[in-house]
Amino acid sequence: MKKALITGITGQDGSYLAEFLIAEGYEVHGLIRRASTFNTDRIDHLYKDLHDSNVRLYLHYGDLSVSGQLTDLLYGIRPDEIYHLGAQSHVRVSFDMPEYTSDVTGLGTIRLLEAIRRAGINARFYQASSSEMFGAAAPPQNELTPFQPQSPYAAAKVYAYYIARNYREAYNLFACNGILFNHESPRRGETFVTRKVTRAASRIKLGLQNKLYLGNLEAKRDWGFAGDYVEAMWLMLQQDRPDDFVIATGDTHSVREFVEKVFRKLDLDYARCVAIDSRYFRPTEVDCLQGDFSKAKKVLNWEPKVSFDQLVDMMIDADMELAKREKTLVDAGYTYAGNGRM
Repeated sequence: MKKALITGITGQDGSYLAEFLIAEGYEVHGLIRRASTFNTDRIDHLYKDLHDSNVRLYLHYGDLSVSGQLTDLLYGIRPDEIYHLGAQSHVRVSFDMPEYTSDVTGLGTIRLLEAIRRAGINARFYQASSSEMFGAAAPPQNELTPFQPQSPYAAAKVYAYYIARNYREAYNLFACNGILFNHESPRRGETFVTRKVTRAASRIKLGLQNKLYLGNLEAKRDWGFAGDYVEAMWLMLQQDRPDDFVIATGDTHSVREFVEKVFRKLDLDYARCVAIDSRYFRPTEVDCLQGDFSKAKKVLNWEPKVSFDQLVDMMIDADMELAKREKTLVDAGYTYAGNGRM
């Protein structure tokens, strides 16, 4: 039985990847930060399976800012594969917390790479790189497109990308960079624009909210389904040689298009419900990200399965169910403390 370690296992990608690896027969270990409250909602369903099958899932407290702890953890687990998904991953937040973002997202990667080297394990390493690294580069973007990061988050990811390549070349480490374009799902955090839209629209539909506040509606993104993209992560580590790959759909849609589609599907007039708030604009904007995944298609035999429309429907359906449960509580006399600016 292969062992895999996932940093960021409680996030959107980590939860889908854990499901995928368990289905492939892996023993899965996850790194989580200690906090006063549990943040395991996205993987709690996997624990229910532990009692009814041979599912092996183990969580370990740790932090990407503590290198010695990472070394001890890797030496104890001795994983065959490491998927490094943990990061401060919100672009807008990175402008407010640039030092923290750089430490966790950038230096956290080298701490983990050093832990692999110091523990003396022969593990294959996946680095979660981001399309945000391309920034101002003209679309479409592929593996040869020069990086032009436009945020502290993107700059930290560029550092992590190059340090992973350096360890591959300097220490013969099997290290791959997956340059993933935007990927969404019902498990996306509610502060990310796609989920913010579907969550708010469903609440507006049921009378739980009046307005949705957004920033730049003209930004264009290449949106895919997170469940498809985690399979690409795994495929990278199954190759004979390590390499770097762009993972995308090749299609772009503006934030405005996404909003219009969601509200139209719910028979709502987005123009009456959506307002622009300057607080949600970035100091430096990224106008258009569009991925060319032809290399992944050729080498990994990977391509996205879920279409943009299917993704939107999936997210709307999930958030409508959530809103219905919320409305039931409100109708029963419970008070919701939200203000519409999720």
